Amino acid sequence: MLAFWKRLFGREEPRERPRLGVVLSWPEPLAPEALPAAPDSAEVQDAFYRMLLGMPESEVADMRPQEQLLLRRFDELCGGERFDITTLPRLPEVLPQLLRLLKSEDSDGIKVAKLIGRDPVLVGEVMRVSRSAHYRTARPISSLQHAVVLLGHEGLRRLVTMHVMKPILKGSAGTVGHTAGQQLWDHAERCAQACTYLAKGYNDPFEGYLAGVVSNAGVGAMIRVLDQEAPTSLGVFSREFLDSFVRMANHLTLRAAKHWELPLPVVDALREQLELRVKPPVSELGNALAAADHVAMVQMLEDNHVIDPGMTAARGRVDKLPDALVDRALQDLRRGFRQREAYAG
Repeated sequence: MLAFWKRLFGREEPRERPRLGVVLSWPEPLAPEALPAAPDSAEVQDAFYRMLLGMPESEVADMRPQEQLLLRRFDELCGGERFDITTLPRLPEVLPQLLRLLKSEDSDGIKVAKLIGRDPVLVGEVMRVSRSAHYRTARPISSLQHAVVLLGHEGLRRLVTMHVMKPILKGSAGTVGHTAGQQLWDHAERCAQACTYLAKGYNDPFEGYLAGVVSNAGVGAMIRVLDQEAPTSLGVFSREFLDSFVRMANHLTLRAAKHWELPLPVVDALREQLELRVKPPVSELGNALAAADHVAMVQMLEDNHVIDPGMTAARGRVDKLPDALVDRALQDLRRGFRQREAYAG
């Protein structure tokens, strides 16, 4: 069953794409209030998903008749409760129990190690990460319990989530899916970091991280359907059709979150994400996720040369967070991920 999602995505080097905005040059860095703002939320979303699907910009706003027919077909397959949610992989049996244990006050290294020990693949991942240069210790890691104590609860929760979600988002299937996988995972990592940053002080940090990681999980299923159903003559999507495609993907993300029994605040934030076109989010995590999704897309569009670098986060976003806070989250992404890429290179 996991193979269904693994076939959805793949890897491709970023390509130079049409650029949005005006190329600006200045001798010294400008203060945030003097920098140009990124395109608004709708424009950023449109540009991001066109990059993901390998499509250029479109000046066509309204759906064409052929797109209307395809959208009705998508609704027959994925609308409401019609998509067979059981085709989505269930998370490993130990994961919900492990996350609950890591949040509990009476958890300890012995209990956590015993539960992780029931999943051999997870054991291998915990040992691998604990022996990496980041966790270098004076004496070698010799046992699972030692590794569990070294990583700590927060490190374990993030590791477990990455262990489960990374293969799902980076899988590949068909022409479009093969191109999109790495970019979906890149967005998930950025969105998770930004959501954790923006939800600080309001929510369990891990719930912010989890919401960011799974925020685009439903895109995979929609890409699979797109590869199977879209005629080759369809051409470049109109803005209205692409927006409808994203809403359907968000609907499947919400259903997947329920299927996976994710924490209620995460499910509620994903529900608010689905309803953004109708009403703004009201929960702290919902606002953090909406802003994190936006800044993660902006940072990826910059790195893939779709928009000019150095912009502030767009004003007039759908979330209710202060502009200065969201700008700091964007700067945090720029520092963190460019440093990581430089180190990896």
